[in-house]
Amino acid sequence: MTLAPDLAARLVDIDDAADPRIADYLDIRERDLVARSGFIAEGTVVLDHLLRSERFRPTSLFLLKSRVAGIADRLALVPHDVPIFAAERAVMDTVAGFAIHRGVLAHAVDRNARQRAGESAKDGGETAELAEFLARSRRAGAPLVVAIGLANHDNVGALFRNAAAFGASGLLLDGASCHPLYRKAIRVSVGTALTLPFHHGADVQAIWKALERSGHRPIALSPRGTVDLAELKPGEGLALLLGSEGRGLPESLLAQTETARIAMAPGIDSLNVATSAAIVLSRLYSAA
Repeated sequence: MTLAPDLAARLVDIDDAADPRIADYLDIRERDLVARSGFIAEGTVVLDHLLRSERFRPTSLFLLKSRVAGIADRLALVPHDVPIFAAERAVMDTVAGFAIHRGVLAHAVDRNARQRAGESAKDGGETAELAEFLARSRRAGAPLVVAIGLANHDNVGALFRNAAAFGASGLLLDGASCHPLYRKAIRVSVGTALTLPFHHGADVQAIWKALERSGHRPIALSPRGTVDLAELKPGEGLALLLGSEGRGLPESLLAQTETARIAMAPGIDSLNVATSAAIVLSRLYSAA
């Protein structure tokens, strides 16, 4: 397929894996989000979310040459100041450090990263950003999902996907949870981590105090929960608290929070955390 002249003119051929212009894509499996500026988005579905995101913006694209023609419509949406690099498979795989089967990568940044960092340093545990995040969630009226100690990338990604599917207002993750911008978490979320509002990094007690001040009703999911799910109503500022599989939520948090339990067959006392969230959010979404 012949490329449109304007798209062909934008492509930057990369034939050397050591080209400094693609340094952001070097050994992305090992480096991932750690010690780098920005993050990597992988695949066309994730790219679609990135291009729609209000919070994040691409700084460059790195494509397999054979994929360019097939995604020309998407590439037309890429801002003109964003370079589009293209390479043959051998070069791309060498740069990334493994086989990039999808052939579509983007490097992106938070539009307001410096402002967020300044607020976090200035305000300590409960930042002004956290307060504003919760205020927006409260105004939206939809349930908020709160993840505590959720370190698994797959679970965090799936949690985003389910939260987006059932209309949650956003995700609040403590500092012990996996950062949503890890490449695998973004991929498993099918890009929703880039469009669903989230806040990451506060400690558990700061989260609890901030939820109280914002007028949310925290509900912790626990095998020992006492609140019937049927009693939960959409629109009442619910904040659904979820812990990691195995450890669950801290006892200190359970002691000061209303708890709810999902009914299960005898002999089974737990579900995957993303599945648990989907069950509760689906019930609330259907009742809205």
